[in-house]
Amino acid sequence: MIVEELIREIGAGPSGPGIAAVFDFDGTLIDGYSAAALYEHRFRNLELGPGELLRMVRASTGPTLTEEQFTGLVHDGIRGWVGRPESELLELGERLFAGGIAGSLFHEAWRLVESHQRAGHTVLIATSATLMQVAPLARELGVEHVLCTRLATRDGRLTGRIEGAAPWGEGKIAAVRDFFQAHGIDAAASHAYANGDEDVPLLAGVGRPHPVNPRPELAAEAARRGWPALRFHSGHTGRFDPAPALRTATLFGALFASAGAGIALGALNRDRRLGVDIATAMFDALAGPLTDIRVEVVGARHAWSHRPAVFFINHQSTMIDFLVTTRVIRTGFTAVAKAEVKQMPVVGALFDMAGVAFLDRANRDRAIEALRPAVRTLRSGTSVVMAPEGTRSLTPRLGPFKKGGFHLAAQAGVPIVPIVIRNAGEIMWRNARTARAGTVQAAVLPPISTDGWTPADIDAQVHAVRRLYLETMADWPTR
Repeated sequence: MIVEELIREIGAGPSGPGIAAVFDFDGTLIDGYSAAALYEHRFRNLELGPGELLRMVRASTGPTLTEEQFTGLVHDGIRGWVGRPESELLELGERLFAGGIAGSLFHEAWRLVESHQRAGHTVLIATSATLMQVAPLARELGVEHVLCTRLATRDGRLTGRIEGAAPWGEGKIAAVRDFFQAHGIDAAASHAYANGDEDVPLLAGVGRPHPVNPRPELAAEAARRGWPALRFHSGHTGRFDPAPALRTATLFGALFASAGAGIALGALNRDRRLGVDIATAMFDALAGPLTDIRVEVVGARHAWSHRPAVFFINHQSTMIDFLVTTRVIRTGFTAVAKAEVKQMPVVGALFDMAGVAFLDRANRDRAIEALRPAVRTLRSGTSVVMAPEGTRSLTPRLGPFKKGGFHLAAQAGVPIVPIVIRNAGEIMWRNARTARAGTVQAAVLPPISTDGWTPADIDAQVHAVRRLYLETMADWPTR
């Protein structure tokens, strides 16, 4: 089954909290297994013994574990944490999430979670993983309900045991049924998403089962029962692939070459603006064809109807967002960027030449002072690009919008032009070192006039524009 079809079905189907959408975690919401990041951390810190490592490998490559076997494996894993504060483990979970787990989120899963949330369904994550593994992603997805393996504590410290039964196999569907009963959920109308052989009982326990990239036993059972499988895109091939590294090197090579040419030609002609325009146009011309990263733009006409303007971009990937910006705006723009960018080789020099306003986010007064030249830049006829979120997000979730860009546009008397980027993180997420091939989608929305805005209007405008981004990402325009 195609994810887009399912999203349309969810939107057109019954709504309300009496219908649940149950998502497994490892292999369903994320690509791979979050425990791998934990084992890697323990291995680096010499906390993982050879016996436990051997048992873990056997469990991951052998037949499906029974609930008793899985519980034994969990006890193996947490034995070394006895006596340590639970808060320390939760903090480690946050670090592991930011360091890699966030980048393994299936974007198809994220869109399905959002589609269920728009329908008012009760979204639940049911997983045998521990709270430290799943809590950061649940927060990012806005999922309130989590059934997971809970580690027992005494006075805030881990005891080396688990609370109750681990949600594994029959134990998982039992926990889900209890949740359904407590929350008045109609199981026959509800959805479940899972990938593991042990999750057949979970999928069989709802009226709308969705195997996701199913493992062999689950795939066979799904075919026998007529459950249509969903295929989520994975960036991992399971074999050595030099292409991402070469692609990324080419992408940065195109950037450095374009920046160097722009700086040189701008200096030769004593025209900084010409140099910047040459650099951005050259990067746009080189980067896509050389790297197999395509940019698909709808509403491009809106980028040209009112200039100068303050262009907003939602921000997840610095390099890919810059590629989209050069494709959409092309010439006649500068940017607002964090102060650290000024120290980057070549890029910092190009941005400095372009008159970029560098913001010190740790100092509010300096940030306000840095925006004043941007007002003059706009009034002189050059557009400004900025990210209203202020920083890159770890996932496709849209962060809160800051007010600076709204004040900037109102003071300069220019419109705001929203550029909504749908999937930059699929190509190169925030902490990625390499870029994937693929198509980045961007939608340029009609300019928003700031005529008549007063400081008292800003809060309402921030809310309205952010809502516009959310609505566009939920219902992508075709032209």
